[in-house]
Amino acid sequence: MSKTITPYKDSSLGKKEQVAQMFDNISGNYDNLNRVISLGIDVKWRNKVVALVTEKKPETVLDIATGTGDLVILMAKTSAKKIIGLDISEGMLEVGRKKIEKANLSQRIEMVLGDSESMPYTDNSFDAITVSFGIRNFETLEKGLTEIYRVLKPNGLFVILETSVPTKFPFKQGYALYTRFFLPIIGKIFSKDNNAYGYLSESAANFPHGEKLNNILSKISFTECKAMPQTFGVATIYTATKK
Repeated sequence: MSKTITPYKDSSLGKKEQVAQMFDNISGNYDNLNRVISLGIDVKWRNKVVALVTEKKPETVLDIATGTGDLVILMAKTSAKKIIGLDISEGMLEVGRKKIEKANLSQRIEMVLGDSESMPYTDNSFDAITVSFGIRNFETLEKGLTEIYRVLKPNGLFVILETSVPTKFPFKQGYALYTRFFLPIIGKIFSKDNNAYGYLSESAANFPHGEKLNNILSKISFTECKAMPQTFGVATIYTATKK
């Protein structure tokens, strides 16, 4: 990122602690609000991520910044015997655990409170690792990606789903208006944390996307880095492998 974007401008806490606090604050209505903001299209994007992971026939899957578990629950469609969702927000994890229990998936999916930049796993632990709408919340992007590379198995698949900025007219202009004005307004109306959706909008606009992110992945030593824009470029799915 060109600058460090944090949820609370007047806080003395570091970005990591602020992000955990923010997601704890909005965890209760995060799912419903997300569906409204994305018009439900995020479900389609997540299913594409699951399809990519399914092709690898993984036995172990780690979903980082798992939040309330939307993606990790979908990972139950894969052949994975061990599925872990990791997040720094206990509030989000608690919502996710209730959803997992309701879906009768508690025996397959484990929700873990942890730091994506310092994970409690040994080298080469997972066949596939995913991050959906969470990588821009890393305090130090390259440190987080290096840690992901460490715990991913050789020939393992890494998939990122993240917001991006459309480059073509009129989608670029429409996206700018939506994220700058309407997204924060919607967040203020429906969320008790007035800063949260302003932060999510600003962090999305400043996050390196497309080839810029692929270049960072290559620098970390990931190979076969690909960027696949979704829905006029408002989101992008990235894939990379560890050789």
